[in-house]
Amino acid sequence: MAPVKFGVGQSVRRKEDDALVRGRGRYTDDHAPSPALHALMLRSPHAHAKFTIDASRARALPGVEMIVTADDIKDLGGLPCLFNLPDNPFTAPPYPILARDIVRHVGDAVAFVVAKTVAQARDAIEAIAIDWKPLPAVVGAANAVKEGAPQVWPQHPGNVLFDTSLGDKKAAEAAFAKAHSVAEVSIVNPRIVTNYMETRAAVCEYDAKRDHLTLTIGSQGSHRLRDILCQNILNIPVEKMRVICPDVGGGFGTKLFPYREYALIAFASRKLRKTIKWTAERSDHFVGDSQGRDNVTTARMALAEDGKFLGMDVDLIGDMGGYLSTFGPYIPHGGAGMLPGLYDVQAFHCRVRTVFTNTVPVDAYRGAGRPEAAYVVERLVDAAARKLGMAPDAIRRKNFIAPRAMPYKTATGKIYDSGDFAAHLKQAMDVGGWKEFPKRAKAAKKQGLVRGIGLASYVEVCGTMGEETAHVQLDPNGDVTVLIGSQSSGQGHQTAYAQIVAEQFGIAPERVHVFQGDTDRIATGLGTGGSSAIPSGGVSVQRATRKLGESLKQLAADALEAGTADLEFSDATIRVAGTDRFISFADLAKKGSGDPAKLDASEKFSSADGTFPNGTHLVEVEIDPATGVVRLVNYVIVDDFGVTLNPLLLEGQVHGGTMQGIGQALMERAVYDPKDGQLITGTFMDYALPRASDGPPITFQTHNVPCVTNPLGVKGAGEAGAIGSCPAVVNAIIEGLWREYGIDHIDMPATPERVWMAIREAERHRQS
Repeated sequence: MAPVKFGVGQSVRRKEDDALVRGRGRYTDDHAPSPALHALMLRSPHAHAKFTIDASRARALPGVEMIVTADDIKDLGGLPCLFNLPDNPFTAPPYPILARDIVRHVGDAVAFVVAKTVAQARDAIEAIAIDWKPLPAVVGAANAVKEGAPQVWPQHPGNVLFDTSLGDKKAAEAAFAKAHSVAEVSIVNPRIVTNYMETRAAVCEYDAKRDHLTLTIGSQGSHRLRDILCQNILNIPVEKMRVICPDVGGGFGTKLFPYREYALIAFASRKLRKTIKWTAERSDHFVGDSQGRDNVTTARMALAEDGKFLGMDVDLIGDMGGYLSTFGPYIPHGGAGMLPGLYDVQAFHCRVRTVFTNTVPVDAYRGAGRPEAAYVVERLVDAAARKLGMAPDAIRRKNFIAPRAMPYKTATGKIYDSGDFAAHLKQAMDVGGWKEFPKRAKAAKKQGLVRGIGLASYVEVCGTMGEETAHVQLDPNGDVTVLIGSQSSGQGHQTAYAQIVAEQFGIAPERVHVFQGDTDRIATGLGTGGSSAIPSGGVSVQRATRKLGESLKQLAADALEAGTADLEFSDATIRVAGTDRFISFADLAKKGSGDPAKLDASEKFSSADGTFPNGTHLVEVEIDPATGVVRLVNYVIVDDFGVTLNPLLLEGQVHGGTMQGIGQALMERAVYDPKDGQLITGTFMDYALPRASDGPPITFQTHNVPCVTNPLGVKGAGEAGAIGSCPAVVNAIIEGLWREYGIDHIDMPATPERVWMAIREAERHRQS
């Protein structure tokens, strides 16, 4: 077959963008069946309080169809936590669909109102009478474990859900006992509000004849939502619900989970036998959707005199919020498994505690534990370099796992299959002009500015969601349809999967139609999370396409009176190689119409061990000592993603994740009042997000080493930008502050105020 113009490795522009840029996208809020009722949620203004509720007056208001409180849904299950410790299981406290008697964070749900209009629903919200009796609240993971701290759940004394460890404590202690010196960092990874562009929304339609619900919803996976809603909460057969996901405007992990509103809208629609619509406002998102990060960590590295890492010991506390979200406890525990990073650390120990606080629940947010781990180890490696007077690149090279050591089993049991870590470090330094940095720093100093340069070399594990099935079929007109249970929330799945089909069939991507997010049309699906779409779904599409190709060649062989070995695919035809004899896909579809099984194929794949993308971020910053403002002036990324499917899609994903990391490093932080648990940063007036002007031009390159455990050779890429960026930015800031002022620590976000105060404190210390 001739080289494929639109196949794997080509920079094909996104198929989905034409409709989106023309305003023809279809998001959940665009789905407006008529007539429809409208719903709103009543949320707690208190972080911790007892309460009684009286909705009798509100129920009598004009247009009010239903008001649901905890007493009305006694038969419903709660939101489940789908993670537990395999060796020491914990008992999760209940996560009720509506709070009963006690609320545990600002925004906790206490009533669900359904009315004919949104305005009437608001009136009803105002008319619900609640008698609040505030209780002491605890905010912050470090505060939660202090003696005498307010208790979120009585059955979890000390606010601790679990206290466990990874690695070998005795081996780590022995390493520290013989160490020449020890480097240590104590850092806070601040809490993040995810703030995707499209707020959550849901429309539920009820078919009385079939006693059947159709839930249209913007999520990261229709099948998981349906199964949890039906089996764990509503207690109805899954056949009684269809979940449809239209276009989804961002997710970042946070749209993967079931939420209270989904269960309530289904419950109310079934009770009222009517269609109901609910759309979150941005204020709902700040207090009603799971938040991210929020770890407090102390990490130490035992060092030999020559800079070799002898052992690592970590104490990590992860804040779960007031309830356990779907995968909440997994995030710090799973992330801890990646703490050794790219380094040959034989002796490792980590204590992991998860704690409750009177805040919004925490769950997966782009990277889900791996950015937190990379931030810890890369901050610690720089601290080790300063401790020994070594260059940050030199100490990394000294301790990187060598390519010849692959496959390499880490002290936490992860098996890295491939990679050349020193190579992408060198490439990033060459591209970033590392050797010439002193000249630039000297020139900046003449202007009264401080330049800093920093590195972060990361590794993550992804693609471990489980088994994904792809169904590929030939359409009557000769086009190809792909049905798959992953779910795009902006990543470009339609284009990526179409390229895999194009690679096999020599067909233009425009003739490949990808369908996701419909539990009636697609039998199974994992949804999308953990950068799993291409490592798992892509392999499934490739295998199903090849299987279909074999069937089509057999049909063509009969039609062309040729052997299958003599046939090749070209431009939606199958032709006899070296001749002008061919049959079009459309004609093949007609010939196979009597036996539809010959026109479709299904295959599945599970990447049980995952893939391990890795890379280096290099950042150069300019700091204004007079104001504390940090400006990013150079940013270089060199990543190892195994194989590049589409350079344009890949670069877009890396840029997006990197900007999220820049936002966290410089400005993003959810702040709760330590006295009463109020969310102080509850709007965009107080919570900062990065604009395009906050990011520098990014130079992105790859140094790919194919993954040997994945048939496509790919390593997941969707979260990588968010993993390498935070430590690189902060290391660059600290490098400049250390050189000029002796400042060796600053926590994220490195806001102008924090930087300015650190400089002023350092100057006062020098003067004294």
